[in-house]
Amino acid sequence: MQSDADRQWWQDAVFYQVYVRSFADADGDGVGDLEGIRSRLGYLELLGIDALWLTPFYPSPMADHGYDVADPRNVDPLFGDLAAFDRLLADAHERGIRVTIDLVPNHTSDQHPWFTAAVEAGPGSPERDRYWFRSGAYPPNNWTSVFGGSAWSQLPDGDWYLHLFAPEQPDLNWANPDVAADLERTLHFWLDRGVDGFRVDVAHGMAKPEALPDMDPSVEQGSSKLHDNSIDPRFDNDGVHEIHRMIRKVMDGYPNTMVVGEIWVKEDERFARYVRPDELHLGFNFRLLNADFDADAVRAAIEATLRAAPGGTPTWTLSNHDVVRHVTRYGDGELGLRRARAMAVVELALPGAVYLYNGEELGLPTVELPEWALQDPIWARSGHTERGRDGSRIPVPWEGAEPPYGFSPETQSWLPMPLEWAPLTVEAQLEDENSMLSLYRHAVEIRKSHSSFAGTELEWYGAPAGCFAFRRKGGGLICALNTSPAPVPVPPGEVLLASIPLEDGLLPPDAAAWLA
Repeated sequence: MQSDADRQWWQDAVFYQVYVRSFADADGDGVGDLEGIRSRLGYLELLGIDALWLTPFYPSPMADHGYDVADPRNVDPLFGDLAAFDRLLADAHERGIRVTIDLVPNHTSDQHPWFTAAVEAGPGSPERDRYWFRSGAYPPNNWTSVFGGSAWSQLPDGDWYLHLFAPEQPDLNWANPDVAADLERTLHFWLDRGVDGFRVDVAHGMAKPEALPDMDPSVEQGSSKLHDNSIDPRFDNDGVHEIHRMIRKVMDGYPNTMVVGEIWVKEDERFARYVRPDELHLGFNFRLLNADFDADAVRAAIEATLRAAPGGTPTWTLSNHDVVRHVTRYGDGELGLRRARAMAVVELALPGAVYLYNGEELGLPTVELPEWALQDPIWARSGHTERGRDGSRIPVPWEGAEPPYGFSPETQSWLPMPLEWAPLTVEAQLEDENSMLSLYRHAVEIRKSHSSFAGTELEWYGAPAGCFAFRRKGGGLICALNTSPAPVPVPPGEVLLASIPLEDGLLPPDAAAWLA
């Protein structure tokens, strides 16, 4: 076990995910940008977070809102330029906030110079070997796209190419040495500029079995699913670990930098492979995100996450730009908010790294958008049967009584903002000690400053049905959660924080508390 003195900065950091399009718009085009983020660094400092994760801001045709990258070593004019990125990085560092950025190594845009050259070069060409091209009258196998439909598209010359996501996102062939060399160049480019780390998109992707065997028809379809390699050869192929070792080798040349992977893998043992000492520093384990608001389910998710990071650092998150926000998952409205407050207290009590998604500290729900506003490729690819992820990507409301709530100096935002969000703005919540924002600020401050948060192991108390309580060994913090319909006694100790006030010393339903 490591002593607390030996721990690296990311091992107990609170990261804040900025969905760049939706955070803050400085130039008035209705889309968030790098200068917008820089203008709100004071807020992020006030929130107390340790580091940012920025979603892709690279040149892109925006078929998947930036995850279709045409040039991984530049900035799309929609978001600014390299000088704007350098200013943001310098100002964040001056405030003690580290900056991590997205890597997208599984695929490129179909407008990437490599893919346009491959299309022009024709079947059997070396240019096509950088991607997964196959000839034939029919698709090479039965693989489906995560976004719906077949994972294969055919060019006019008869060749098929693989895209596990949108057709505009052709998958790279990692057996081709050019692919690894190019990613290494990208890593050095941004690390030399001073970034503090990366989040690897689809970190369980990249490697594919050469024979391209069919997937089992029983595989659960759609985005944000935990994949089982035994029936789904599209993901979690063993060859992916050599790619992560290459990434780690580069990172080890830059002290105090880190990399976290997006890993939708079903089995704990297979997940653990990604966070071995020579691979990723951190891995998103989505057990907690997938757990229902139920004490037994939450405890099982916590225990599974700890098992899947043996000797490493568990990573916790409740929401991101790809999933329904947890206020909505937990019941929406006042019930969803109350439960979301409780789960924020639970999450921030856990040892390891925590990732917050922009707007969750305001209690933002997922919004049911009108069909005309939907832009996510899932909407079109599913034949308008799945609404996609746009409802979880609504811009952040900052101030004022009507849209766009200070997100943009103009009246329009790239996704429409609800008319009823005025009470959820940063301005409305900042001075309200009972607000969701105040709860997050207070919780992050206590987590960073109180000695009871030491230690990396948990021990569990006996608890009434529908409840749990754990203690952090080494520091002594106690966290209690009540998902039952009745108030329950709390373990003995000084109450440091509660998601809602205790009632006659009892923890109310749908609530959590910290004790020391």
